[in-house]
Amino acid sequence: MEKQDIKNFTIEELEERLAEIPAPPFRARQISEWLYRKGVLEFSRMKNLSKDLQKRLDTVFYVSRPEIAEIARSADGTEKFLFQLTGRGHSPSPTQTQYVETVLIPERERRTVCLSTQVGCRYKCAFCASGKNGFTRNLTLAEIINQLLFIRFKHNQKITNVVFMGMGEPFDNYENLVRAISVINHSQGLGIGARKITVSTCGIIPGIARFQNLGRQVELSVSLHAAKEELRRNLMPVSKKYPLKELVPALADYTRKTGRVITLEYLLVKDVNDSVDCAEKLVDITKHLKAKVNLLGYSLVAGNNYRAPEKEDVLLFANRLTQKGIFVTIRKSRGNDIAAACGQLAGKRKNEI
Repeated sequence: MEKQDIKNFTIEELEERLAEIPAPPFRARQISEWLYRKGVLEFSRMKNLSKDLQKRLDTVFYVSRPEIAEIARSADGTEKFLFQLTGRGHSPSPTQTQYVETVLIPERERRTVCLSTQVGCRYKCAFCASGKNGFTRNLTLAEIINQLLFIRFKHNQKITNVVFMGMGEPFDNYENLVRAISVINHSQGLGIGARKITVSTCGIIPGIARFQNLGRQVELSVSLHAAKEELRRNLMPVSKKYPLKELVPALADYTRKTGRVITLEYLLVKDVNDSVDCAEKLVDITKHLKAKVNLLGYSLVAGNNYRAPEKEDVLLFANRLTQKGIFVTIRKSRGNDIAAACGQLAGKRKNEI
């Protein structure tokens, strides 16, 4: 029987799998602490397990190791990690190399890691690099978690916050997303609080409806980028399938059922979605949802003809919102000198192959 990657099980799933070995359920918690709290990669080093159990585990499981292809460091402290996906179960073709990106954003006491959930993306937002090379596949649970584990143990960085805003649409890989959240949040996993975990979606309504029943206080952000239907369809083709007239009620239902405040992500593009009318439409939606807005100026992506706004343009747009009573944060653009926007580095590497 082919060995299974032990990181492809949540802690609860591992308890059930160990019963087949057999081993008592509490061993799953011990193993998980070695994997996720101490970064141990060999069963033989898990000292509170018997030699016999270590050998039996080694016949059934293996412990995957993240493979790093490149680390890019920005002058502002942001770091981008390019992971190479190879080896057993990782690639549809043994000759095909795939890449995903992860970003570490340090800010004072916070260390935020931006995770990818897919190789590529199927939604092809006009300003985003991730979808330019199309969609390849979903990441496994282990591949999602390994991004964090590399930064935590190989790069020796304590992680305080996690955002699913990297390559791919998280709700398009829903099962592995929620399983990853389980491991990240679990006390025997990475132990990161639910409120310090954020999932960002481009507006997948069925995913939003499922997510409201998750039962964890995980934050939800929605990439809106335009509050007018026709403009949003031009920028985000997903709006053709899930238009604003359906998305906004779905978000209102999410807020009503969870009591959580949604963040609306708005990427400001010069002379595209930065008009007074755009701001007014955004105010209407935000007030209806009792949401908040996270505003970010567009960063140039190779192959796009969009223009980045000046700092004054971003402040002016933000003021139009705050004057109408909207809570606005302005997200500082990070890592521009290392192409830190998701998908740029992976796309560059893919084109070089």
